Amino acid sequence: MSNSDSDKTRCRIIVDAMGGDFAPYSAVVGAIQASTENSKIELYLVGKSEEILKIISSNNLSFNKENIINADEVIGMAEGPTASLKAKPNSSIVVGTKLVHEKKADAFVSAGNTGAVMAAATLIIGRIPGVGRPTIGQPMPNTTGISTLFDVGASVDSKPRHLLEYAIMGTIFTKEIYGIENPKVGVLSVGEEEAKGNEVTIAAAALIKKTNLNFVGNVEGRDILKGTVHVVVCDGFVGNIVLKFGESVLDFLKYKFKDYAKKSLINKLKIGLVKGSMKEILKDFDYQEYGGVPLLGVNGISIIGHGSSTPKAIKNMVFRAYEMYQKDLILKIENSIRQYSNLT
Repeated sequence: MSNSDSDKTRCRIIVDAMGGDFAPYSAVVGAIQASTENSKIELYLVGKSEEILKIISSNNLSFNKENIINADEVIGMAEGPTASLKAKPNSSIVVGTKLVHEKKADAFVSAGNTGAVMAAATLIIGRIPGVGRPTIGQPMPNTTGISTLFDVGASVDSKPRHLLEYAIMGTIFTKEIYGIENPKVGVLSVGEEEAKGNEVTIAAAALIKKTNLNFVGNVEGRDILKGTVHVVVCDGFVGNIVLKFGESVLDFLKYKFKDYAKKSLINKLKIGLVKGSMKEILKDFDYQEYGGVPLLGVNGISIIGHGSSTPKAIKNMVFRAYEMYQKDLILKIENSIRQYSNLT
């Protein structure tokens, strides 16, 4: 598990085989699909080796058994994050994040207990110097392309300097991953006017205004789907509510379409005629397309996936980790955070 100076294109990715509602099947199948499609990904599976081998065998997958790292403990989806890390030191989450911390791997991918993954990444891998709080960003489709919301639940009760960090890290991520040269940044508030908002948002806006980021000021909830800005920053409490509401929209629309179709044969035929188009349009709302979300601010690549992740979602999580490695995102974030360290 080593990269030579002449082989920077290869990325060593650890996938938590025991993470998620459908583990180890989804994690193993999806991860191996990713490494098969991209030969530059050096894949390692961490978890209960016997269960991993069963999935590989029963699905006729080709994988180097030497790249299976045994971890015989599993942190359940409902377990307390910090306590579980101490109680289960040989869990797949702890073992995987330790390998990243020890520079024996370049990225850790997991669809397991979100709180435990965040805690392990923060406590074991450690934070980038100058980062007060890591953040999770969630892509949100809109009329102009995509916006990313930071923070969506990594922490609550953020201080103004934390929102500044989210804006800095979000700008780097959006520029490098989505190819937007000068991303627009906005602070989520209750009005566009500079004086609108609570103490945290007003103070955060004042800090961000002092940077050379492309800051447009306050934005409202409706601006997320309008695509007014590319990066929206807010406290994790607010962001998580927005995220959960947004996730419910797709299921609600599906329900409304089905309910409409049930009312008559004519309605059913109408829905049938546009079903393919609707499926294509609503694909942007499907979490499987982007797989998982990055935990920015930790000193290593950590991708967190949905608990119900399918093989497709896991595969795309691995691809996102590889892309972040190729773009050298950690170093770029560290340099940018250092640039604005005097503001706080």
